[in-house]
Amino acid sequence: MMEQRLTDDEQQVLKTGAFGAVFLVSNADPGVFAMIRESFAASGAFAEASGLVKEALTAGSLPRLPRDSTLEIESVVLPALGRAVDILRAKSPADLSAYRELVLAAAEQVARAHRGVTPAEADTIARIRTALAGPVEPA
Repeated sequence: MMEQRLTDDEQQVLKTGAFGAVFLVSNADPGVFAMIRESFAASGAFAEASGLVKEALTAGSLPRLPRDSTLEIESVVLPALGRAVDILRAKSPADLSAYRELVLAAAEQVARAHRGVTPAEADTIARIRTALAGPVEPA
């Protein structure tokens, strides 16, 4: 199956999921210097993207994420990750594992960027991994 182009809305979903995942991990163990170091770590991971995923993550504006509470951020980001999985599964299955790996790699790089991975960051990464797993496919 040939990959199909993503709509602007679909690109925004992929971007919200990816950047939001990084933001969630960064928020799990906040600190100003940590956030600066972590944002560089994330941009390094996203630079590895290719194809449809790279196009989605680099096109247009950055996603708007809630900034009030971790719970509020999660309520936007985790469903976006699930929708991103559905979009890629439908439109470009070849890019699905690349997106999952990229988001997890960015989340892990961010967690390691400042004093190693804290329990809060590890817990957040586990929730991101679950959201990226998407619904279980029928056997």
